[in-house]
Amino acid sequence: MKNFFNPYAPIGTTEREEIGISAFILVLLVWAGITGLDFIDPNKLPSPLAVIKAFGYLAYNDDHSILLSATLASMQRIGLAALFVIFIGVPFGVLLGASPKLSAFFSPLIDPFRSAPVVALLPLFVMWLGIGEEMKVAFLFTSAVVYVIPLVRDAMLGVPYTYWEGTRDLGATHVECILKGVLPIAAPRIFDACIVATSILWTYITVAEYVNADSGLGQVIQNARRFSAMDQVLAGIIVIIALALITVVLLTFIRRKVYFWDGVSR
Repeated sequence: MKNFFNPYAPIGTTEREEIGISAFILVLLVWAGITGLDFIDPNKLPSPLAVIKAFGYLAYNDDHSILLSATLASMQRIGLAALFVIFIGVPFGVLLGASPKLSAFFSPLIDPFRSAPVVALLPLFVMWLGIGEEMKVAFLFTSAVVYVIPLVRDAMLGVPYTYWEGTRDLGATHVECILKGVLPIAAPRIFDACIVATSILWTYITVAEYVNADSGLGQVIQNARRFSAMDQVLAGIIVIIALALITVVLLTFIRRKVYFWDGVSR
């Protein structure tokens, strides 16, 4: 207990996993207890067993997997939006981090959107791009890129000046100082920004698929909500959370392997 409130106290991987599993089990037991004692109407909060049965129905029914097709559709939208975020947002953030003047010009236009509700922009996307796939991908891209650009910029600015100065002393140009001196050191933080972007994309997928979606996890949840099938709603939400978690774990694993020299525990 002496290290209970010590943020610098080390904690082993096994202990961390055990604590995390115990938290999950505790939530599951409380959920089962509340629903089992009929404290809440099952139509509002179905039991874990009902959600498991709903998951089985969505996973395979009448020789068709609603869940599989919906998951693939959502992953396709998120994957496409993520590519745009990486190939547009990351280079733009690097430019802002490399140029104080560009940062002074664009940052006041981008930074406020990190606090603004991006969902409020959905009607504009519908008016500008219609209700097709382009609108959904554009909305997902915007929801993530407004976070990625400032994070990448700050990652560049967080590199100590000595790296830029040392590269400059070796005869490099200003652009070479950025590309060979600053950018490699900022790369792990930039990768972290991409991980954050992926999490944000999963967060907004249900919103993107709210409008005229004929497939996707958001569409499954919306259809279930219309028929008051809360067990299917919760099953869809749990699948989204699980996929988001798997994505983050996978990207974090890649980060550790690629930037093993960074020395920061993730």
